[in-house]
Amino acid sequence: MTTTVAIDTPMPPPHWALLERELLRAQAEGCRAFFDHYFDQRGYLLCVPRWGGDDGPDDAAENLLNWTILHALGADDDILDLYKLGWEGHLQQYTEAKTVEVPMARDGMYFKEFPVMFDWFHNAEGFSAFFLQGLSDPDDSQFQRRCRRFAGFYMDEDPIAKNYDPERKLIRSMFNGSRGPLLRKATGLDWAGDPIEVEGRFRLGHGERTYVEMVAHFKDYNDVVGDHPINLAATILPLNAYMLAHEEKYRDWVIDYVDRWVERTQENGGIIPTNVGLDGVVGSECGGRWYGGVYGWGFTVTVPQTGELAHRTYFHTRAIHGFGNATLLTGDRRYADTWRGVIDFINRNAREIDGETMYPNAFGDHFGEEDWYDFQPEPFTSGAIEVYYWSMDPAHRDLVAADPWIQFLGGSNPDFPATALQADLERLRKNQEEMRADTASPDTRLSDDMNHINPAVTETLTQLMLGGLPTGRTGGPLHARLRYFDPDRRRAGVPEDVAALVEELNADSVTVVLVNTNQVAARRVTVQGGAYAEHQFGTVEVDGQKVAVEADAFEVNLAPGCGARLVIETDRYANTPTLAFPWNR
Repeated sequence: MTTTVAIDTPMPPPHWALLERELLRAQAEGCRAFFDHYFDQRGYLLCVPRWGGDDGPDDAAENLLNWTILHALGADDDILDLYKLGWEGHLQQYTEAKTVEVPMARDGMYFKEFPVMFDWFHNAEGFSAFFLQGLSDPDDSQFQRRCRRFAGFYMDEDPIAKNYDPERKLIRSMFNGSRGPLLRKATGLDWAGDPIEVEGRFRLGHGERTYVEMVAHFKDYNDVVGDHPINLAATILPLNAYMLAHEEKYRDWVIDYVDRWVERTQENGGIIPTNVGLDGVVGSECGGRWYGGVYGWGFTVTVPQTGELAHRTYFHTRAIHGFGNATLLTGDRRYADTWRGVIDFINRNAREIDGETMYPNAFGDHFGEEDWYDFQPEPFTSGAIEVYYWSMDPAHRDLVAADPWIQFLGGSNPDFPATALQADLERLRKNQEEMRADTASPDTRLSDDMNHINPAVTETLTQLMLGGLPTGRTGGPLHARLRYFDPDRRRAGVPEDVAALVEELNADSVTVVLVNTNQVAARRVTVQGGAYAEHQFGTVEVDGQKVAVEADAFEVNLAPGCGARLVIETDRYANTPTLAFPWNR
């Protein structure tokens, strides 16, 4: 039987609570207007569909970014409905869309409802909203079929998509997908897509002025053969499939693959390599350079329109998710420790330059000899907040101590909730203003032209309501200390009028304020441990009284206009993660 906690202490609605409720309402209203402006009745995006890393299917799908997490937080049900309409339309639109000159997409940019062959920097962006659909809609049969089909592309279960070498535990190319791996060097054409008219018609996101500059942007994006840590982002596929029905093959694949990358990192002296050849040897597809590969540690290119060098060692923004997915499945601290080791390895190579300590962000032979370069005045911190969050080790807080949210959780930034929520409301207002001013015809619009004004901006809500890491556009799951459900409406998200503020996170507890802003009607809310019930609750302390829970969820009855601070004892990563709602477990 579910433990119930009754709260009947009056609490005038705090400012943050009213702002939170308004942001949920206003963003949902903004999403409706955005969909009406940029999508047709089929869910097709009103743009010119293209292939490529400059403007491609992933950018089109990003116009639905955060819509699924917005619903899972508590936004109206029609936001999930609009996402589904747009997602189905997107899959159909980009299955129909074909290239002429780019070889891999001549029969459709999607095959079996998935990118035919591209990198996980972009795949992760395009499918970020889909990866979180299970938070609100785990029983949807299409979602379940797709989770299993997509995972199969990477588990040697598909006759065409031979992406994985099970013997060497490697994905055979950085370019992979439903038609398998690209086993040759990539070209600028592969990345840039078919020729298009630019001047006077399109505004390119990377600043190119001509199609020639588009191809030149990608001319050095060649070394894709062999495994690459950016492929760790693909572990979200079997993770989602596993959380549907706990079929062990999915869990085993994630752990085996991530563990092999942990081993490679250790074998490489503590720094994760960015190329592994088809023979399983680090660097063998890049002349023995462990730092080789597109987006790797040594990836520096020339900007065609300026001639300046650009350091694009972007892989770590996606690779980090593999370590997080393995943490969700096991609770094993070594995944966080491995990534912290990478961060420390880099920062130990700091140098004094012109009297200032400078920290490297890249390593390679781009400047004639193997050495660290791209020195910056601040330490390398990519993945530092994830490491701290997964471990909750105070020793790992050093690199994130300046983060406003972390400061709030530590008690030193009390104005953060109201300030951040107000900023999100102002951003929404400006975005809607820009949308209304957009009178471009669909044949002069690229799919990413409106990405920046997508109304669903959920970073602050995720932090404040769930005590969670913002999901964003990098293709990861939701890492959260708490999640909420409406037991009366049998759906994910806080019930109408309920607001939540996570005030403190510790290794073994979480403190949250729950309040019913409705002064007339009572509300019920189910509180769950973690995004996927991975955390187990011990006791809940309310107004000095402790209630034993000993479960992954409990229910709170909020009397009209009442609220309280709850201190919840938590055993993190004690449970097998699941997408099932509390009442279905």
